[in-house]
Amino acid sequence: MNYRTMTVILLLAVMTSFSLTGCISSVSGVDPQFSKPDEAVLNAFDPDVARPFNQFGMELFAALFAAEKENTFISPTSIATALAMTYNGARQETKEAMARALGVEGVELKRLNENNLALLYLLQEADPEVKFNIANSLWMRAGVEFDPDFMERNEKHYNATLRDLDFNSPAAADIINQWVKERTGGLIEDIIEPPIDPQTILFLINAIYFQADWSEPFNRENTREDSFHLLQGETVSVPFMHRYGDLDYLEEEGFQAVRLPYGEGRLAMYVFLPAQDTDLATLISNLDAEKWEQWQRGFQEAAGNFYLPRFSMEYEKTLNDVLKELGMDVAFDEGRADLFDMVTWEGSPRLYISEVKHKSFIEVDELGTEAAAATSVEIRLESAPAFHFEMKVNRPFFFLIHDHATGAIPFIGTVLEP
Repeated sequence: MNYRTMTVILLLAVMTSFSLTGCISSVSGVDPQFSKPDEAVLNAFDPDVARPFNQFGMELFAALFAAEKENTFISPTSIATALAMTYNGARQETKEAMARALGVEGVELKRLNENNLALLYLLQEADPEVKFNIANSLWMRAGVEFDPDFMERNEKHYNATLRDLDFNSPAAADIINQWVKERTGGLIEDIIEPPIDPQTILFLINAIYFQADWSEPFNRENTREDSFHLLQGETVSVPFMHRYGDLDYLEEEGFQAVRLPYGEGRLAMYVFLPAQDTDLATLISNLDAEKWEQWQRGFQEAAGNFYLPRFSMEYEKTLNDVLKELGMDVAFDEGRADLFDMVTWEGSPRLYISEVKHKSFIEVDELGTEAAAATSVEIRLESAPAFHFEMKVNRPFFFLIHDHATGAIPFIGTVLEP
């Protein structure tokens, strides 16, 4: 692996069950990098507004691990950003539930969006030796009318490129997939499966590209095969990387931990090892944002031997159930969800989240980390027969011809056998 990348894809698919009239103009935003926001936006950045996303991600991670007891790898930034974008179309009870889950209750929407804009820019500019590029886009079915404020918020605060596209074209999925592939170093392909469902009217996609080497790489000559002990008591032989020297180290009751910096050191991986008498699930279940910040302050430089297995894994999970557990159940309820700030109509049909899906990949070796993640939030409309139907005239029928101006019916008839 001659370079290291970390990629996050956020995919928001809004599904509908009818065809609307109207036109969406093609608008191109800054793509892929975020331009520098106004100084007032940067100076107003508040870590306390961004911090709840960490708590949200930790709760989500703990719940997923507790449910499956398997390799688990998610991107809290990916998932939280996807849901923050969705949040821009939410109202009333749905908005309140999403705010509670994300931990942003009481934060005015404009303030949240500006804080997210500053956060994403600051991540992008975190380290001159690390590539951390972020790109967002909205792909909209040509002819459908979306709420102008919803589109403007995404363009202004999430730097989103707005593009209309003929979803009926056989090439539509390939066009979107190529955009994603180019912005993820080729790590994420075929996010959209062709052909695009005729109910789909919107894809909102966020891509994050992260390329970084360890500040001090492991020497490949020190890598040796050794035993790794599984939860079930079995062992497997894997290559262990080794480093001796000064590392930021923390040891508390129940675990040891080291900090492995990337680039100039602002970005880093933290590795936590449970003590032999401590269950990993117990350690994870006790993890929260407050404890994490406490642990961060406790790391001190110490000399020692550090062994880390080379590893890689893929992960895929539908997040509906765990997000419902975190309080977002109303957003998944087709009879209650209120996402009307995404569109120009009111009342019916109602939009709701039908699926939140997360895919990820990570590989760690002597040079650094390569990772990718994809989050898809699919939104549909409740059943609306008045707008979507199938009609096959394959039996006797009647017809009439009507004059709208006079109300007259000049012709009426039946067809028993065409």
